[in-house]
Amino acid sequence: ERNDWLTAAGFAPLFRARPLDDPQMAQVMNAVRLMLSNHEPFPAVAIDRAWNIRLSNRPFEMLSAMMGGDVWARVGGPNQNLMRLFFHPNGIKAYVANWSTIAPLLWHRARREADAIGGEEMKMVLAELAQYQDTDTLWAAVDAPLVPVLPLEIDKDGARISLFTVIATFGTAQDVTADELRIESFFPADDATDRLFRAAAPK
Repeated sequence: ERNDWLTAAGFAPLFRARPLDDPQMAQVMNAVRLMLSNHEPFPAVAIDRAWNIRLSNRPFEMLSAMMGGDVWARVGGPNQNLMRLFFHPNGIKAYVANWSTIAPLLWHRARREADAIGGEEMKMVLAELAQYQDTDTLWAAVDAPLVPVLPLEIDKDGARISLFTVIATFGTAQDVTADELRIESFFPADDATDRLFRAAAPK
């Protein structure tokens, strides 16, 4: 935001946006990789502010493969994007057992974030995907049970998976790229999901 203000006033941006492979980002990326690997056998991803996946661990890749080996090609886009995965008509909606409850919350969260941080890329993704959404998803969430966290429930080929997420960010970021990176760690919301991922882990 400060960069935007400075640019609008005719000044140079203060904070850099280094690419992930920049040598000065090495410590940041080492920390991200460590968090992703230490979270195994459960899924985790590093995403930017447009919900593009920048890094993922093996359990997340396994979870994606369960949705179909061509799932990312089906939803299109230049990047593996979580919003496309959920809200594109060729995405995973058919496998989300609690879609009517969780989809509006995800959509509204993405829209709030895009408005709050000037996320033009996310706004473009939302504008593209909005044409495929029904009114309930766009405007009103179905009443949800008052549980501590609302899990994502996936039902695919007889396997039922229930997960909730915890988000981590860099608290003292001085680079735009680092500031935008978020780690989404998925945790099992029931014992059956816990056993499924532990059983699938390499021995």
